[in-house]
Amino acid sequence: MTYEIPVWFQVIALVVLTLILIADLLIILKRPHIPTMKEATLWVVFYVSLALVFAVILYMVTDSPAAMGEFLAGWLTEYSLSIDNLFVFVLIMAQFAVPRRYQQEVLMVGIIIALILRAIFIMLGAALIEQFSWIFYIFGAFLVFTAWRQAFPKAHENDAAAEAGIVRFTRRFVEISDHYDGAKLRTVVNGKKIFTPMILVFVAIGFTDLIFAIDSIPAIFGITQSPFIVFTANLFALMGLRQLYFLLGGLLDRLKYLHYGIAFILAFIGVKLFFHALHTNDLPFINGGEPVEWAPEIGTWTSLVVIILSMTVATIASLISSSREKKATTADAAASAVAAEKGTPPTVAQPPSVDDKD
Repeated sequence: MTYEIPVWFQVIALVVLTLILIADLLIILKRPHIPTMKEATLWVVFYVSLALVFAVILYMVTDSPAAMGEFLAGWLTEYSLSIDNLFVFVLIMAQFAVPRRYQQEVLMVGIIIALILRAIFIMLGAALIEQFSWIFYIFGAFLVFTAWRQAFPKAHENDAAAEAGIVRFTRRFVEISDHYDGAKLRTVVNGKKIFTPMILVFVAIGFTDLIFAIDSIPAIFGITQSPFIVFTANLFALMGLRQLYFLLGGLLDRLKYLHYGIAFILAFIGVKLFFHALHTNDLPFINGGEPVEWAPEIGTWTSLVVIILSMTVATIASLISSSREKKATTADAAASAVAAEKGTPPTVAQPPSVDDKD
């Protein structure tokens, strides 16, 4: 890191971004509703534009293309991971049958929990990097392992089982009603104050945020070691996430290859971290404690290109596959309808017999 970010800019930026987040929360509390497509689109465009403007201001303040590049690469990485986080939020909302009108409040609480957890992990990560440069070896290996879990969804089964276990544990020790009472955490049943199922939703989302924080923080530290950029990239990735949830809607189900794109990004950053660790090596049992000269240093802009290409390819491939499946389903339905009108069963193509000869 060859640039310096002025303290005054860090303070002003964090205060302004915090105020924007608070204003967003107050809007939800004052007027809980299901946002329209137009409203959700405008909010997402606003937050994405705000992130791009911040990147330009960061460049002007530091006079460093590297600072701007690191922020953009970190923001895009965390944004892609946050979209992956939405998949889990959708499952949690469905599992607990959260009324759609109150899903905004749930999402906002999830975002606040995620920010708190990520802030804690950012401070821990920065302290570890400051004291132990060899931590990059561990971060790199962890990211490659995380990439494998992303590429093979069955690897998440243990996480889902652990989440269900935490929910069961909560039910065992906390009395919970059978029905929601708006977005309230507490309600009155037979004259007694008890929790609503909303507490279980927050527990499940909090556990999910913890898992994603553990996964995402090493990823962005593989792009930049500036705690300020790490935190602001996470903040911008989470801002507007609730609007994105309603904007994407059913599109989330169509992004079937997104996890492969994310897996590739995490694996790439993991390898990048491992090379960086070799390049700055001080472990005595590796190359006698000396830096490994042949280890390349992958630049920030290279990382940015890889991240953008990975997400673009995964998204386009998902949409093409989804479109083909939709056409095939429509064709099958049409064939069945025609067959039904004729009173004959639809013809199903049979594979050729092994005895058939051309």
